[in-house]
Amino acid sequence: GAESTARHVGVSANLMRTASAPYTATGLRLTPSGGHRDLATTQRHWAIEGRAKQVLTGGSVFGDTSKARSTNHRRPLTLYEAQAPSSTGFGADQWAMTIDLDLCTGCSACVVACQAENNVPTVGRKGVLESREMHWLRIDRYVDDDGANRVAAQPMLCQHCEKAPCEYVCPVNATVHSDDGLNEMVYNRCVGTRFCSNNCPYKVRRFNWFDYNDELAETVRMVKNPSVTVRQRGVMEKCTFCVQRIRRAQIGAELAGASQTGPVVTACQQACPTHAIVFGSLTDPTSDVVRLAQDPRAFSALDDLGTMPRVRYLKRRSDASSRAADDAR
Repeated sequence: GAESTARHVGVSANLMRTASAPYTATGLRLTPSGGHRDLATTQRHWAIEGRAKQVLTGGSVFGDTSKARSTNHRRPLTLYEAQAPSSTGFGADQWAMTIDLDLCTGCSACVVACQAENNVPTVGRKGVLESREMHWLRIDRYVDDDGANRVAAQPMLCQHCEKAPCEYVCPVNATVHSDDGLNEMVYNRCVGTRFCSNNCPYKVRRFNWFDYNDELAETVRMVKNPSVTVRQRGVMEKCTFCVQRIRRAQIGAELAGASQTGPVVTACQQACPTHAIVFGSLTDPTSDVVRLAQDPRAFSALDDLGTMPRVRYLKRRSDASSRAADDAR
């Protein structure tokens, strides 16, 4: 629980409080102790902002919507024909996500929701210092280079690429593509070569170094989501678009005799306070995810690689276009 997690962490500030001034302290002096303690933070781990010109269309997450145009709806050059989606069963859906960077505040609610929903283990301070955190979703930061000091937060998760680089290099076919467009992980096949992680340009795959769940008390294990596999050590993990929620909705629609799957809400989408994350099927022309994917601000991360991600981002508006959009509302 929270008490055991916080025990022996930090120091008590109550020692500086007095009965006469319980909330303020004056005349204090800080003296360097000469000690050193590494700060355990994940902010710079797996970052790809050094490739900003490739990560972002036009080299920036900030764009004037009056001049914006989507430049990456094209398909990459290939010798092979595009795979035709199935018209029946699970393949009738083609799942995708859009994330509006103009709405994202970088609050990390999506990160926490993903961790709770998908039984993502907590590695502790020592694991974080060794870059072994297991978060399936991280928040990247980008700063505008025009001197305006504007900061954009970009949630980065598995992009579920239609041409996924991870799939080509897996020797045991553990990472495969589903009929409905998901980049799947078959944990029972994975032998932990980590080739897929090396070949992922987005650096969103995590290797389960240790059996973190085996160290938990029985009462703590009870909080795990029973709908999601609890992984043992030695396998790759990553975002699944909350496949358990997708399959539950599809099975429910089939039992009800519905013509199409009802709305599916992922954990990150459900927790987002600004509704920046939208999820849905591309085969539903009336869905919000289709409308937003065609927005002039829409772009794909590292589009020049030809990975064809199912996740598309919407650029942050410039100050002028933001004011114009607010006036239009």
